[in-house]
Amino acid sequence: MEGIYAFCVGLLTACGIFLTLRGRSFSVVIGLTLLSYAVNLFLFASGRLKLNSAVVLGQSEQYSDPLPQALVLTAIVIGFAMTAFAVILAMRARADLGNDHVDGNLPAQPNEASNRSGGNQ
Repeated sequence: MEGIYAFCVGLLTACGIFLTLRGRSFSVVIGLTLLSYAVNLFLFASGRLKLNSAVVLGQSEQYSDPLPQALVLTAIVIGFAMTAFAVILAMRARADLGNDHVDGNLPAQPNEASNRSGGNQ
């Protein structure tokens, strides 16, 4: 079970980093959201994965650590606020610049680049 859990966290992290490095604003927002999910799963796993254990002492023989659960709840709220801010920022950049590229410039097409350098004369 731990191996599958670690694989899922690694997959979310890899996909999040890949999308964050893309050139469009929407991909960056989705990548940051996936990274947030990966960090939440990592924090939750830091309290050890236990089945049938209560958070409150004295309710069962085994208990789980409540600190990672509190950290994950806080991270969910912060991640939601960050995502909302990034979406509003991307919408504003799209309205002001007319495109959704991160740097605000459209990438040069291969035909345009060769025409500028004098390749088709």
